[in-house]
Amino acid sequence: MVRPNQGGIKEGPVCRRAFQTDAGLVNNGTGTYLPALMKRLIVTADDFGLSVSVNEAVEDAHRNGILTCASLMVAGPAAADAVARARRLPGLGVGLHLVLVDGAPVLPAGALPALAAPGGRLTRDIVRTAFAIQFRPDARRQMESEVHAQFDAFRRTGLPLDHVNGHHHFHLHPRVADAIVAEAREFNLRAVRVPYEPPLASYGATGHRLGRRLLSAAVHGLPAAALRRKLRCAGLASNDFIFGLADSGAMTRARVLNFLTHLPPAVSELYFHPDTSSQAGMQELAALTDKDAAALARQPGIELITFAALARR
Repeated sequence: MVRPNQGGIKEGPVCRRAFQTDAGLVNNGTGTYLPALMKRLIVTADDFGLSVSVNEAVEDAHRNGILTCASLMVAGPAAADAVARARRLPGLGVGLHLVLVDGAPVLPAGALPALAAPGGRLTRDIVRTAFAIQFRPDARRQMESEVHAQFDAFRRTGLPLDHVNGHHHFHLHPRVADAIVAEAREFNLRAVRVPYEPPLASYGATGHRLGRRLLSAAVHGLPAAALRRKLRCAGLASNDFIFGLADSGAMTRARVLNFLTHLPPAVSELYFHPDTSSQAGMQELAALTDKDAAALARQPGIELITFAALARR
């Protein structure tokens, strides 16, 4: 179960800890801002462990492309295969892809009646689950228990915990974010994804889907800002921006090249769903392993990193 304040959240109006700002500067906690490297890039694949075909794509994209991180579904059907591959890839930063909706739980479904659907899987109704966790104490306790169980399952893999994020970005929910922070100290969590894509910068790089980008920013903007403040107060690192939210499942070579050409002077994350069993997934894998993309990502002035490397700074 979650223990209050275990993640080290500072009470009061000021959190005097070092943190990463949206502008890519480091605040040492006293109001002094120190310059950071202009462009740092994390390249992540989600749904590691969902299937062997996803795992194959992750391994290929890391060995032969620009992928630096993967987010593991610890109760996924191919989680054991993913862990075995990750042990052969010491440079891959593997994090926890926390699943609280639309997936398999670690705990028995009978222990999660407020979250599980008939058949034992977690419900796909994100809105209903969000309201239940916010307003029902029993649902909140079940969520906290499942969060702890997934952290513990990740620890049992023996892999270093690079980061945490949420399936369908559900870690934006304030109670879920609280549960994550509360587990941080016990499980040596150092970094969490903040899923905010700046719409004008994203549109400037791609030149399409402006309405979708504005809608995504409107939906994610305030929760992402609240999550960032919470992480700062807990001393946890995060990315400044993410690119790919409005292009999820459609990160083509052309779009990836455009994003890499227009990276802001900050810590950016490019986010993918590669898969060797689908056309969309193969398209994303091809972008990740493209030689021109690799040349752009490794040019002077850009540093390819994991979340853990960001947290060590």
